[in-house]
Amino acid sequence: MTKKYGSCNLCEAVCGLEFTVEDNTVTSIRGDKDDPLSRGHICPKALSLIDLHEDPDRLIKPVRRVGDGWQEIDWDVAYDLVVDGLVSTRERYGPSAVGIYQGNPSVHSLGSMTHGIPFTSMLRTRNRYSATSLDQLPHQLVNHLLYGHQLALPIPDIDRTDFFLVLGGNPMASNGSMMTVPDFANRVRALKARGGTLVVVDPRRTETADVADEHHFVRPGTDALLLMALIHVVVESGRTRVAEYVDGVDQVARIAADFTPEAVAPAVGMSPKDIVSLATRFASAEAAVAYGRMGVSTQRFGTVCQWAIQVLNILTGNLDRVGGSLMTDPAIDLVGRSIVGRGHFDKWRSRVRDLPEFAGEFPASTLVDEMTTPGGGQIRAMAVLSGNPVLSVPGGRKLDDAFAHLDFMVSFDFYINETSRHANVILPPTMSLERDHYDLIFQAFGVRNTAKFSPAVVTKKPGAKADWEIYRDLAVRYQAALSRSRTDRVRRRLTPKSLKTEARLRLSPRRTVDLLLRTARRGLSVSTLTASPHGIDLGPLEPSLPAKLHTRNKRIHLIHDVVVAELPALHDVLHHAPVTTGEELLMIGRRHLRSNNSWMHNAPRLTKGRPRHHLWAHPDDLAARGIDDGSVVSVTSAAGMVRIEVHASDRMMPGVVSMPHGFGHQRDGVALAVATTVVGASANDVTDSQQVDAVSANAILNGVPVTISRT
Repeated sequence: MTKKYGSCNLCEAVCGLEFTVEDNTVTSIRGDKDDPLSRGHICPKALSLIDLHEDPDRLIKPVRRVGDGWQEIDWDVAYDLVVDGLVSTRERYGPSAVGIYQGNPSVHSLGSMTHGIPFTSMLRTRNRYSATSLDQLPHQLVNHLLYGHQLALPIPDIDRTDFFLVLGGNPMASNGSMMTVPDFANRVRALKARGGTLVVVDPRRTETADVADEHHFVRPGTDALLLMALIHVVVESGRTRVAEYVDGVDQVARIAADFTPEAVAPAVGMSPKDIVSLATRFASAEAAVAYGRMGVSTQRFGTVCQWAIQVLNILTGNLDRVGGSLMTDPAIDLVGRSIVGRGHFDKWRSRVRDLPEFAGEFPASTLVDEMTTPGGGQIRAMAVLSGNPVLSVPGGRKLDDAFAHLDFMVSFDFYINETSRHANVILPPTMSLERDHYDLIFQAFGVRNTAKFSPAVVTKKPGAKADWEIYRDLAVRYQAALSRSRTDRVRRRLTPKSLKTEARLRLSPRRTVDLLLRTARRGLSVSTLTASPHGIDLGPLEPSLPAKLHTRNKRIHLIHDVVVAELPALHDVLHHAPVTTGEELLMIGRRHLRSNNSWMHNAPRLTKGRPRHHLWAHPDDLAARGIDDGSVVSVTSAAGMVRIEVHASDRMMPGVVSMPHGFGHQRDGVALAVATTVVGASANDVTDSQQVDAVSANAILNGVPVTISRT
């Protein structure tokens, strides 16, 4: 029996863990109290790592679909089938006839980051999609516009702030998101102990609102109005403190002039007095920071919301300020060393709906259009990497049918789930406990600078392969197949770029991380990190602007045409358009600590206890419709209808209902023994793929108009 240390990579918190291992089996998991970032914090998801590793439904070796069943096959056979399916599609219809979808777990795996990205780049398709446009695309676009790089994200300095404003986020459940902040509860206690304030603005009284000093309801889809009013008050009161390297303050003042607290209050659902008080206290605090997440990103004005949050921090002098928002200084700086590209926006557009790309990806909401609309460039084959878009993307039922009619599909997944059941071949990677991990992304979003390398806790099961090995092997075979292809004969000669990609793929993730650490000139390497199994503390976030700006002139330009172009529509909401009509309610999502998107419902310890799938509604809204608490209701939108149990809760703002994401497992062919017994409807069966943020084309998952009725 030995003790080993590592990190949980199931969510963005990357909490440090202590494992007890006996005979290559993990027998217990505890929080690592010596981890400099998580400080012993642990949540139920980390404990489920044991269940996930031993799950009898987990695939270890590749399978191919045979009729209505599955047949286990050797890796070499699987590789040949996949390469043949992808290359033959490319030969017949062109490179963009192959589509790629990358799910959220891809970014949580070191091997997927180091080897999955180079492999997908070899496919040379413009039909690339990911969970980014279902989540944080407005963040990345605003980072690109203001700071010059899609991942140049200022992080709230929660450990030293005096006033923390949270809009549409629930870090008590998420432990941060686009802000790696494990042990959030104790950090809030420390904030209050030093006399600080936590204010939450959300249509639901969330778990974070429970520990806040104040909670304000806000009508879904109107956060941009509230933020513009906060900016208006700050400017009009003369409380701006703007850095020398910021341009466009006067234009912002003119833009915000019409958004007075009195004008926005009726639409927002807050009183003018509360809006003025919130803005005044925020601007007057010694150090304050505003933070907004999914609730403000996945709505009609998601990009405007994220822009306005950054502008609020900038105007009040809280960008690049201790206790405000600060750029991180990670051991492997993906941004500063240009390891990840700056990103680009609207360089080309989607074939069917003319939606803009960002960083080479189209919005996931138009994936179904590109799969089902005939013509040149139609997607005929798909590679789905650690994703379940049938439950994750708006218009899930149409997408489900579209996957069923593809010519070829490969899934990189260790489950036969709602999406992978349509694949011709499934290639299962190893689980978290069996692979090395260094968090390239979320250590760069930490509220404190740390570095940690986590070696595999147990050896992989016989016949299993790590994701990086799968991508490496496929890439070699794919390149060889292309060199023999008649339609690609002009590309037979290996270019310097392709040679470099192949060399990268032959390095293990451990070796790649070691090279990146050593060339960072901070005295770190994989060996130094493995000698410090709890991780190394690199210190608090520090001011670093304008040096860390990636704009061409090292200045921040607040005004951008793509954002300003949305203001007339925002004015329309303010002055003319009703928020809802008739019997309509506005639907929002809901996050649970024991759930993680759609893929953790097969772990018994996470699904036991009270059900978490219910639609939540205010008691007055149910009474007005003659609906009893606990009854089954129909939820109908422009996209479709689902049936679900309803729970009466005064934690909801009147006029708003909440349905959690990731349910809806009861479908033919899903081989998940536990998940298929977990009742609940898929929220994305009633979200509309045609409705997107007009700037970024991010999906609209919050503020969805619905009606509910007795069944």
